[in-house]
Amino acid sequence: MADPVLLILSGSLRKEATNLKLAREAARLFGSAEVIEGDLNMPLYDGDLESAEGIPAVVQALADQVARADAVVISTPEYNKGPSGVLKNALDWVSRTEGNPWQDKPVAVMSAAAGRAGGERAQMVLRSFMVPFRANVLPGPEVHLAGSSKEFDDAGRLTSEQYTKTLLALMTGLRALATRA
Repeated sequence: MADPVLLILSGSLRKEATNLKLAREAARLFGSAEVIEGDLNMPLYDGDLESAEGIPAVVQALADQVARADAVVISTPEYNKGPSGVLKNALDWVSRTEGNPWQDKPVAVMSAAAGRAGGERAQMVLRSFMVPFRANVLPGPEVHLAGSSKEFDDAGRLTSEQYTKTLLALMTGLRALATRA
Protein backbone atom coordinates (compact mmCIF):
# COMPACT_ATOMS: atom_id res chain seq x y z
CA MET A 1 0.00 0.00 0.00
CA ALA A 2 1.27 3.48 -0.89
CA ASP A 3 2.05 5.97 1.83
CA PRO A 4 -0.87 8.22 2.75
CA VAL A 5 -0.85 11.84 1.60
CA LEU A 6 -0.68 14.28 4.51
CA LEU A 7 -1.39 17.97 3.92
CA ILE A 8 -0.10 20.38 6.55
CA LEU A 9 -1.40 23.93 6.88
CA SER A 10 0.06 26.65 9.07
CA GLY A 11 -2.09 29.65 9.90
CA SER A 12 1.04 31.80 9.96
CA LEU A 13 2.99 32.85 6.87
CA ARG A 14 6.29 33.49 8.67
CA LYS A 15 9.15 31.22 7.56
CA GLU A 16 10.10 30.48 11.18
CA ALA A 17 6.52 30.37 12.53
CA THR A 18 6.07 28.05 15.48
CA ASN A 19 2.83 26.84 13.91
CA LEU A 20 4.74 25.73 10.83
CA LYS A 21 7.27 24.00 13.08
CA LEU A 22 4.44 22.32 14.99
CA ALA A 23 2.77 21.14 11.78
CA ARG A 24 6.10 19.75 10.54
CA GLU A 25 6.61 17.96 13.86
CA ALA A 26 3.10 16.55 13.50
CA ALA A 27 4.02 15.25 10.04
CA ARG A 28 7.19 13.66 11.41
CA LEU A 29 5.24 11.94 14.18
CA PHE A 30 2.49 10.89 11.73
CA GLY A 31 5.01 8.51 10.23
CA SER A 32 5.68 7.47 6.68
CA ALA A 33 3.68 9.72 4.34
CA GLU A 34 3.86 11.96 1.33
CA VAL A 35 3.81 15.35 3.06
CA ILE A 36 2.53 18.44 1.25
CA GLU A 37 2.76 21.94 2.73
CA GLY A 38 -0.19 24.04 1.64
CA ASP A 39 0.27 27.69 0.67
CA LEU A 40 -2.15 30.08 2.41
CA ASN A 41 -0.60 33.19 0.87
CA MET A 42 -3.50 34.27 -1.33
CA PRO A 43 -5.54 37.37 -2.05
CA LEU A 44 -8.23 38.40 0.39
CA TYR A 45 -11.58 36.88 -0.52
CA ASP A 46 -13.48 39.34 -2.68
CA GLY A 47 -16.73 38.40 -4.43
CA ASP A 48 -16.06 40.97 -7.14
CA LEU A 49 -12.64 39.42 -7.84
CA GLU A 50 -14.21 35.97 -7.97
CA SER A 51 -16.92 37.20 -10.38
CA ALA A 52 -14.43 38.97 -12.62
CA GLU A 53 -11.57 36.47 -12.65
CA GLY A 54 -12.86 33.24 -11.14
CA ILE A 55 -11.08 31.20 -8.51
CA PRO A 56 -7.40 32.23 -8.22
CA ALA A 57 -4.91 29.51 -9.17
CA VAL A 58 -3.39 29.44 -5.66
CA VAL A 59 -6.85 28.81 -4.19
CA GLN A 60 -7.65 26.02 -6.62
CA ALA A 61 -4.25 24.47 -5.93
CA LEU A 62 -5.04 24.40 -2.20
CA ALA A 63 -8.50 22.94 -2.80
CA ASP A 64 -6.93 20.25 -5.00
CA GLN A 65 -4.39 19.48 -2.26
CA VAL A 66 -7.17 19.11 0.30
CA ALA A 67 -9.08 16.81 -2.05
CA ARG A 68 -5.98 14.69 -2.73
CA ALA A 69 -4.91 14.40 0.91
CA ASP A 70 -5.77 11.37 2.98
CA ALA A 71 -5.50 13.56 6.09
CA VAL A 72 -4.89 17.20 6.99
CA VAL A 73 -3.09 18.91 9.87
CA ILE A 74 -4.02 22.52 10.61
CA SER A 75 -1.97 24.50 13.10
CA THR A 76 -3.18 27.97 14.02
CA PRO A 77 -1.75 30.86 15.99
CA GLU A 78 -4.06 32.87 18.22
CA TYR A 79 -4.66 36.47 17.19
CA ASN A 80 -7.10 38.40 19.38
CA LYS A 81 -8.63 35.19 20.74
CA GLY A 82 -9.20 33.60 17.30
CA PRO A 83 -7.39 31.94 14.39
CA SER A 84 -5.37 34.06 12.01
CA GLY A 85 -7.05 35.99 9.23
CA VAL A 86 -4.77 34.18 6.77
CA LEU A 87 -6.26 30.82 7.78
CA LYS A 88 -9.87 32.05 7.79
CA ASN A 89 -9.37 33.65 4.38
CA ALA A 90 -8.00 30.40 2.93
CA LEU A 91 -10.92 28.41 4.34
CA ASP A 92 -13.37 30.94 2.90
CA TRP A 93 -11.74 30.79 -0.53
CA VAL A 94 -11.65 26.97 -0.62
CA SER A 95 -15.35 26.94 0.26
CA ARG A 96 -15.96 28.76 -3.05
CA THR A 97 -14.41 25.97 -5.16
CA GLU A 98 -16.40 23.19 -6.83
CA GLY A 99 -17.45 20.33 -4.59
CA ASN A 100 -16.43 20.08 -0.97
CA PRO A 101 -12.86 18.80 -0.68
CA TRP A 102 -13.19 18.76 3.13
CA GLN A 103 -16.15 16.33 3.18
CA ASP A 104 -15.33 13.47 5.61
CA LYS A 105 -11.61 14.38 5.47
CA PRO A 106 -9.69 13.36 8.62
CA VAL A 107 -8.38 16.60 10.13
CA ALA A 108 -6.25 17.26 13.20
CA VAL A 109 -6.18 20.80 14.56
CA MET A 110 -3.58 22.20 16.90
CA SER A 111 -2.27 25.56 17.98
CA ALA A 112 0.94 27.24 19.03
CA ALA A 113 0.99 30.65 20.63
CA ALA A 114 3.12 32.87 22.83
CA GLY A 115 0.52 32.98 25.60
CA ARG A 116 0.03 30.56 28.45
CA ALA A 117 -3.12 28.99 26.95
CA GLY A 118 -1.24 28.00 23.79
CA GLY A 119 -3.94 29.15 21.40
CA GLU A 120 -6.76 27.21 23.04
CA ARG A 121 -9.41 29.79 22.12
CA ALA A 122 -8.19 30.00 18.52
CA GLN A 123 -8.37 26.23 18.23
CA MET A 124 -11.93 26.19 19.57
CA VAL A 125 -12.95 28.80 16.99
CA LEU A 126 -11.12 26.91 14.22
CA ARG A 127 -13.09 23.78 15.10
CA SER A 128 -16.31 25.76 14.62
CA PHE A 129 -15.04 27.05 11.25
CA MET A 130 -14.72 23.43 10.08
CA VAL A 131 -18.33 22.46 10.92
CA PRO A 132 -19.95 23.58 7.63
CA PHE A 133 -17.35 21.61 5.65
CA ARG A 134 -18.35 18.34 7.38
CA ALA A 135 -14.74 17.35 7.86
CA ASN A 136 -13.92 14.58 10.31
CA VAL A 137 -12.11 16.71 12.90
CA LEU A 138 -10.51 14.63 15.63
CA PRO A 139 -11.77 15.61 19.08
CA GLY A 140 -8.37 15.14 20.65
CA PRO A 141 -6.12 14.88 22.37
CA GLU A 142 -5.86 18.65 22.13
CA VAL A 143 -2.45 20.17 21.44
CA HIS A 144 -2.12 23.76 22.73
CA LEU A 145 1.55 24.69 22.61
CA ALA A 146 2.07 27.53 25.12
CA GLY A 147 5.13 29.78 25.08
CA SER A 148 5.78 28.29 21.68
CA SER A 149 8.95 30.22 20.81
CA LYS A 150 10.77 28.33 23.57
CA GLU A 151 9.47 24.85 22.74
CA PHE A 152 11.61 23.95 19.70
CA ASP A 153 15.28 23.13 19.33
CA ASP A 154 17.46 24.40 16.47
CA ALA A 155 16.32 21.51 14.26
CA GLY A 156 12.66 22.44 14.76
CA ARG A 157 11.91 19.51 17.07
CA LEU A 158 9.76 19.82 20.16
CA THR A 159 11.83 19.82 23.33
CA SER A 160 9.05 18.92 25.76
CA GLU A 161 8.40 15.23 26.30
CA GLN A 162 4.79 15.95 27.33
CA TYR A 163 3.98 17.98 24.20
CA THR A 164 5.66 15.35 22.03
CA LYS A 165 3.68 12.56 23.69
CA THR A 166 0.37 14.41 23.21
CA LEU A 167 1.16 15.27 19.59
CA LEU A 168 2.14 11.66 18.89
CA ALA A 169 -1.19 10.46 20.32
CA LEU A 170 -3.06 12.93 18.08
CA MET A 171 -1.08 11.84 15.01
CA THR A 172 -1.64 8.16 15.82
CA GLY A 173 -5.38 8.85 15.84
CA LEU A 174 -5.17 10.83 12.60
CA ARG A 175 -3.20 8.08 10.88
CA ALA A 176 -5.76 5.48 12.00
CA LEU A 177 -8.58 7.56 10.50
CA ALA A 178 -6.64 8.22 7.30
CA THR A 179 -5.84 4.58 6.67
CA ARG A 180 -9.43 3.46 7.35
CA ALA A 181 -10.89 5.91 4.83
